[in-house]
Amino acid sequence: MFGMAIALVAGAHAQTTLIKLSSDIFHDSDAQHRTEVEPDTFAWGSTIVTGFQVARISGGGGADVGFATSTDAGKTWTSGYLPGLTDNYKGGSFTAASDAAVAYDVKHKVWMISTLPLTNNQGEAVATSRSADGIHWSKPVIVDNSGSDDKNWIACDNTTTSPHYGNCYTEWDEPALGDLIFMSTSTDGGLTWGPAMNTADHAGGIGGQPLVLPNGTVVVPISTLGTMIAFRSTDGGKSWTSTTVIANQNYRGEDGGLRDGFGMPTAQIDGGGKIYMVWPDCSFRSGCSTDDLVLTTSTNGTTWTKIARIPIDPISSTVDHFIPGIGIDRTTSGKTAHLAVTYYYYPVAACNNSCKLYVGYTVSQNGGATWTKGKELAGPMQLSWLPNSQNGLMVADYLAVAYASGNPFGVFAVAKAPSNGVFNEAMYTTKAPLLAAADEPRFSSKGERPVPNAKGKYVWKYYDDDGNYPIPPSRQVRPSKQK
Repeated sequence: MFGMAIALVAGAHAQTTLIKLSSDIFHDSDAQHRTEVEPDTFAWGSTIVTGFQVARISGGGGADVGFATSTDAGKTWTSGYLPGLTDNYKGGSFTAASDAAVAYDVKHKVWMISTLPLTNNQGEAVATSRSADGIHWSKPVIVDNSGSDDKNWIACDNTTTSPHYGNCYTEWDEPALGDLIFMSTSTDGGLTWGPAMNTADHAGGIGGQPLVLPNGTVVVPISTLGTMIAFRSTDGGKSWTSTTVIANQNYRGEDGGLRDGFGMPTAQIDGGGKIYMVWPDCSFRSGCSTDDLVLTTSTNGTTWTKIARIPIDPISSTVDHFIPGIGIDRTTSGKTAHLAVTYYYYPVAACNNSCKLYVGYTVSQNGGATWTKGKELAGPMQLSWLPNSQNGLMVADYLAVAYASGNPFGVFAVAKAPSNGVFNEAMYTTKAPLLAAADEPRFSSKGERPVPNAKGKYVWKYYDDDGNYPIPPSRQVRPSKQK
């Protein structure tokens, strides 16, 4: 672990002051150095913890997984690396690590970062690192080591009245088995994990994000080949239901050779147990000319509202929106729920190889009924400033926003011009929370309808996000049974 002085950066054209959270100090020959990508962020009380890849390796993962933690609601931060995970830092045995996801277990008073350790660019396991304070981390506990694992996520049941209070749930998929979904449950703060279990219909998917309702029901929304689906557990993870369809996804995908995260969803839950799920989608644009972010909600995980466009920009705009991350203030709910979404965007979707990349955000204080106009957080970034991966130039596959003491903070990768052939991409957050002024205009998409017969051009060609497991051409189409 190392402490890092906060650096304040007023980016060109940026509308806010940024705080640099971390830096890549590794020197291994496998990685593209001075790079950090793909953060997940979670908060409880005044503590915010974010985890991310450090020193991206082109073939998969990073030299290690880093963390940055604030114990004073975003005022100051401490950063470091997870020990005992990779052979690059404090005795780990894996060659790389990826896919950080953060959770907090209130009952056992333990922070967890779920990771995907790799060996020779192949997913080998799902692991959990534990911490009492979000700063000092244990060596990882192995959740699964069957190989071919991908896109893990973690969540805990923190409702004291829940019959399964203190359970934590890890989800992942196995691309070698057609993205077969697995779940494992811990009842002791992540020290031990139960057997890997499938859904009742042995479904496949990628990018699932477990969420726990106040009554203890676990809902896992997840993407599968252009369809958003969900499944549940009502018995504390002892069994998992068959999947149900949430909605089709029409996805344009991004120009410029950018890795776009498969168009995977982001999801969170408000204080009353309402689920909010967001993903990039071009259904509201003629000819699927650009991706908007769309929203659907559910109170039970089985029935979902029709998708609505988040009106970040006018429907006539050329702005392309992707890689979203949602956060919700758990002290708010329903029609007064406070939401914030960060995302990456291009000002012009059809930018070919001259794309300029930005980070933006929007907020809602009425449960998603209206939203502020999208605001710039960072950019413009040239795509040549980004490290490579098997699926393109990389900033992230996912993002998240966390509310600490009622204030939302997002963490995101920002790249600057390389110097002497060395990258300059790191994790940043904002000095001030992502709030909106009381008199700031709000916008609604009420009355908008998807374009009839909309069809995105994106084709899902791989079961994994690193492009190692091709989907047979016969399966590179959507399932026939959808609603």
